[in-house]
Amino acid sequence: MDLSKLNLAELKDLSTQVGVELKSREKSEVAKARSEIEAIAKGLGLSLQDLLGNSDTKGKVRKPSGKVAVQYRNPHDASQEWSGRGRQPGWVKELLASGKNLMSAKVNN
Repeated sequence: MDLSKLNLAELKDLSTQVGVELKSREKSEVAKARSEIEAIAKGLGLSLQDLLGNSDTKGKVRKPSGKVAVQYRNPHDASQEWSGRGRQPGWVKELLASGKNLMSAKVNN
């Protein structure tokens, strides 16, 4: 097919037809692959879920993480603490703005 002989409207129509056909073929290929996989699983006496497992975890097991230890405490209000991770709390920003450093708020572990 010589595309150079088509006008703009014909090219746009062809492009639309190609998009529709691509989607249709993609659906049929996926359906065909799925039924082949199901047949393999059935032949092994397994369900698809048994064969594929939990695809959300991707084989990784995550350990529960504990709370991070406090690294800094507000020298003026001991109830205000910061682990040193994430955004700096307002009292840390004020401390630094006043010319002091974080070592003045460091918790001795």
